[in-house]
Amino acid sequence: MDKLQIQGGIPLEGDVRISGAKNATLPILAAALLADDPVVIANVPHLQDVTTTIELLGRMGVSVTIDEHMHIEVDASSLRECFAPYDLVKTMRASILVLGPLVAKFGRADVSLPGGCAIGARPVNIHVAGLQAMGADIQIEGGYIRARASRLKGARLVLDTVTVTGTENLMMAATLAEGETVIENAAREPEVVDLAHCLIEMGAKIHGAGTDKITVQGVPRLHGTRYEVLPDRIESGTYLVAGAITRGNVRIKNTRPENLDAVLAKLQEAGAKVGVGDSWVEVDMRGRRPRAVDVRTAPYPAFPTDMQAQFAALNTVAEGVGTIIETIFENRFMHMLEMRRLGAEIRLEGNTAIIHGVERLTAAPVMATDLRASASLVLAGLVAAGRTDVERIYHIDRGYETIEEKLAQLGAQIKRVPN
Repeated sequence: MDKLQIQGGIPLEGDVRISGAKNATLPILAAALLADDPVVIANVPHLQDVTTTIELLGRMGVSVTIDEHMHIEVDASSLRECFAPYDLVKTMRASILVLGPLVAKFGRADVSLPGGCAIGARPVNIHVAGLQAMGADIQIEGGYIRARASRLKGARLVLDTVTVTGTENLMMAATLAEGETVIENAAREPEVVDLAHCLIEMGAKIHGAGTDKITVQGVPRLHGTRYEVLPDRIESGTYLVAGAITRGNVRIKNTRPENLDAVLAKLQEAGAKVGVGDSWVEVDMRGRRPRAVDVRTAPYPAFPTDMQAQFAALNTVAEGVGTIIETIFENRFMHMLEMRRLGAEIRLEGNTAIIHGVERLTAAPVMATDLRASASLVLAGLVAAGRTDVERIYHIDRGYETIEEKLAQLGAQIKRVPN
């Protein structure tokens, strides 16, 4: 198993290109199950979660081909079985996204209850209740969701809580349902909108994506298309924080600034100069120590839970005291304990972390606990005096494409080494 070795204390400078969004790629790969013809997906990031999803599709008999540009062609016409086994689903929660498309297109699905990051309970009851309201017969037995339906029927679905994968699963299922489906209290994330755009290009009739009410008129069939995934807003935010925490100057390219409003506002509050173009953002913190910021996570368009760990790292070396309040997941502060090993002054009170900024962190071995937390430990390592080893980086590889290469091109002393 590999680890990252980081020699801290170097201000990052330069440009970095942002990859396609993991959290848009995975549902779009699942959506390809709905089409009668091949779907080609471009701007796909080379990540472990993408590889797992491709393996899952292949296990079901779907034909998946990849060219040298990471364009993925998915042809579901060869599907043999509607089965998502535990050994794959346990490694990645997003596997649940095949449930809606399989039931809608093939009338059946046996999908293992999911696993993924250890960041708290993320129940699938909303997915199940929505499909039942659309007429599916669902049994949960032996750790599997077993769903059957001749053809789903449109329904009014009021989601108990805002859920991204729940919204995506039910929106995909509704595309082939008979009649109209209305999803209320829908997630508004850009990745949900990207999935809707892809489905529309496949022939779906969807209105309201990006608002809390999505309306889907079911159609008899969907066709193939070629679709380019939007840039990753969480990777974008992570590299901007890397520039700010190291008191450097970093420009991200191939991004969508309009999806980063909450993050850019906090960077400006921290004292960074922020420049924005059509597809780029620049953060300049040269010669200045960041100021501590208060963060409260909430569903989009508020501050993303997937960025709180990175801002926690920023606060550890900032001037003043910053609080991080996590409202989405109840178990997402494990990285705070690891950052204490680097000398961070962090007090935890329930879902709140109170961080007193220190002048400098000191290197120590640390261990990644989940995907975004791993990124925060890398950021802390970039400013810690000495050599920091970040272990269990398979978490990072699930969501960041060649993070050590991208940071190295910004001047970081970082390398991947065998453990």
